[in-house]
Amino acid sequence: MPPLMKDALYGGVNAAVLTAMRPDLSPDLDRMAAHARWLLANGCTGLGVLGTTGEANSFGLHERKQVLEGLVSRGIPAARMMPGTGCASLTDTVELTRHARDAGCPGVLVLPPFYYKGPSDDGLFAYFSEVVNRVGGGVALYLYNFPQQSAVPFTLDLIGRLRTAFPGVFRGVKDSGGDYANMKAMCDAFARDGFEVYSGSDEFLQRILADGGAGCITAASNANCHFGGLVYRHRTGPDADAAQAVLNATRKAATGVPLIPGLREIIARSAGDDGWRTIRPPHLKLSAAQADAVWAAWGAAGALPLPGFAPARAAE
Repeated sequence: MPPLMKDALYGGVNAAVLTAMRPDLSPDLDRMAAHARWLLANGCTGLGVLGTTGEANSFGLHERKQVLEGLVSRGIPAARMMPGTGCASLTDTVELTRHARDAGCPGVLVLPPFYYKGPSDDGLFAYFSEVVNRVGGGVALYLYNFPQQSAVPFTLDLIGRLRTAFPGVFRGVKDSGGDYANMKAMCDAFARDGFEVYSGSDEFLQRILADGGAGCITAASNANCHFGGLVYRHRTGPDADAAQAVLNATRKAATGVPLIPGLREIIARSAGDDGWRTIRPPHLKLSAAQADAVWAAWGAAGALPLPGFAPARAAE
């Protein structure tokens, strides 16, 4: 079994953190910081803020900066955060990446330029070369492979070219494509050289660790992080296997309804806090039937109550 990647900046379990919102849909930084503290205390080694689950592409640049600055000012360590900075615009990607670096984040998660479909590897190489040169160093770049959303996948050849051209800059990848063969191919090609491969799905955590990956960055870690932490700590054996089974079941439960509002529902019921249900269009709150169904599914998975929340309160 490959050893744990000791030099990984974000090795372990990273939550793709939900962005709390006020009734006017502005970021609720107090509520979000409290959730971030809970995540770090219950199995998460890092926080993937302002990603897909955090609805980053529903926020403007000033709002995204406000979120990161607000978390840091409320005591969330910048060293534990990997903000999403990838935009359709080169200029915006560079601006957000510099901002994250200057806030103290060691790395950022970068989508490909996703509006124009079917770019060549040469075109993507040119784009990321511009990002690196304009940012000017001081921050690691993690590629965000999510072709179901971006429609722009990262090939192994492109990753290899970027790593060769910019040594030490492209430190890893989050693969949310759902194809484990692709994740393993990335591990086989690059992990031995310290390239950090993160699964975007909880169901693959145990497997990717066994294949030399660095861990996971997942939406369901907003609520199942305790079990992810057990898998990362033990890796194999009865405790790890039992925890992985809960991860599998909660992943299935989370994707049985619209993912982001479903996770908000779990946090809202667990905390007795209706504010967690607030979400930006085009996403919508769950229907009453969906909300009851996802809560029941998480309960059947053995994941409730969440650590630190009493069962009686969770049933509200």
